[in-house]
Amino acid sequence: METQQELEGKKAAAAEAPPEDQKSAPREYLESLVVTVILALFGTTFLIQAFKIPSSSMEDTLLIGDHLMVDKVGYGPGGMWRWLMPYTDIQRDQIIVFRYPLDPTTYFVKRIIGLPGDRIRLENKEVYRNGERLQQDFVVHKDPSFNNFRDSFPTFYAGAGFPEWMEDYKNHVKNGEIVVPEGKYFVMGDNRDMSSDSRYWGFVPRENIVGKPLLLYWSFESTSDDYREGSAGNYVLRVGHVLVNFPQKTRWGRMFHIIR
Repeated sequence: METQQELEGKKAAAAEAPPEDQKSAPREYLESLVVTVILALFGTTFLIQAFKIPSSSMEDTLLIGDHLMVDKVGYGPGGMWRWLMPYTDIQRDQIIVFRYPLDPTTYFVKRIIGLPGDRIRLENKEVYRNGERLQQDFVVHKDPSFNNFRDSFPTFYAGAGFPEWMEDYKNHVKNGEIVVPEGKYFVMGDNRDMSSDSRYWGFVPRENIVGKPLLLYWSFESTSDDYREGSAGNYVLRVGHVLVNFPQKTRWGRMFHIIR
């Protein structure tokens, strides 16, 4: 049995010692913050990434000012990890995000039209793949005029594309069709008359493909001028414009749409 004096001594010692809860709370907050930051960095580096649409090339599927969450895992290399990770093969007609081959610091969003080995041609604005005319409800034509290179590709039209591609694409033409080489992909925008795509600058290498858009999480009425590079002052003005006009210019009906 402990004496009354011993009990009082233990109580006094406990009172003098700083409570564990008080001593560990700041450390727990700091640890939680560090873990959150690490998970966020891991997620944006390896799993998902946010992108915004700066041009009209994918209208009306994706509009200028749409903000997307992009799956960076689905198109992983596979191999020994395929049994563990949810890797999928790149498929025709899927939308992808990729590094622009002529400037890998810039990201493009287009739709897969041709896989390696596919034969592609355009005739009077209609796309034929492996001899079959495609029925693509998502395609729009906003220019009623006819452009021989753009609308009947791969008909040669000097000066229509980038010089290197204008020389190289002829090496891939067989019987009036472009044959997509191994490890490359042929992409086009849904807004066919206003899209800078594989017709103009060539194929997308497999290693340039970043992922596939999953979710449209926010959409804000914008123009392409709103996304041009500018000074820090212009950036501040744009941020202010968004804050002031957030309720009126947010396209509420487009939010949280699954992208296909």
